[in-house]
Amino acid sequence: MADGLFCAPFLLFFNMFNEGGFLEKMVRKWIKRFGLTILFLPVILIIAVVAFEWFGMRMNHKATDRQTKNMQTNLVNEISDIEILHVYSETGNISGTGNHVECLSVITFATEMTETEIRDRMSEYYTLDGWECYINKIDDHSFSFYQSTSAPFPNNLEGH
Repeated sequence: MADGLFCAPFLLFFNMFNEGGFLEKMVRKWIKRFGLTILFLPVILIIAVVAFEWFGMRMNHKATDRQTKNMQTNLVNEISDIEILHVYSETGNISGTGNHVECLSVITFATEMTETEIRDRMSEYYTLDGWECYINKIDDHSFSFYQSTSAPFPNNLEGH
């Protein structure tokens, strides 16, 4: 009986290093796991990049929609006799230079107010700089309000 108790741990330890032993099985299992990880890593990384780009595109479009809605709300709140004629928004590389994404919103509207009055009221909400945000007079009582801002994900695929 004592011989069996002494030999069992020794045999277990000895079988770990024998062919088909516990240690060999464990090493093979880890080599297999490592190989599968290396094999599937490029696929996982491609899926991650595509998911990030898709998420960025969705967020850029949501930012453009939010910008356009805010412009409409501010116009309606500040100009009592406004008639919105056309609303246009675009997300992408608007200027065509470089690799970046912009959010463009254009609202065409009609009102009896003068251009100066409209500029004064909109200057509370926007910096009318004549380039990225401005009001353009179309005819006597119609105007276009332009705003272009950088997108939250400016290096997205939409900018290429």
